[in-house]
Amino acid sequence: MEHIKQGFLMEIKQNDDYLFIALKAMGKLTYHDYQTLVLEIELALDSLAVRKIKALVDVTQLTGWTLRALWEDCKFGLRHRKTFIKVAIYGAKGRYKYAALVGQLFISGEMKYFEQQDEAFGWVSETR
Repeated sequence: MEHIKQGFLMEIKQNDDYLFIALKAMGKLTYHDYQTLVLEIELALDSLAVRKIKALVDVTQLTGWTLRALWEDCKFGLRHRKTFIKVAIYGAKGRYKYAALVGQLFISGEMKYFEQQDEAFGWVSETR
């Protein structure tokens, strides 16, 4: 029996202007996964004078999410609508291209989908 990892791996780096979050989503995400993720991000944001985020999201191992998890993601996006500068989503499955389009409705910053990690990283790392 193959064990599929589930949840998030996250790295947060802070500079003077924003948080850079590298996030890998794996398996089918749950409400509990999002609660943990949101808490970590909120704690990191609390330490900043300017609350801004750039995020690089790897969905190559994401198989889906529960409806409650999706709802938590939408609520977090709305609550921090003006916090996100850029979000780059990358993965081999084109269906997440539509997730980026829908996600764009919840944040005021830019959100784009990429097939390759290096392209996603290059775009999200650009200075505005």
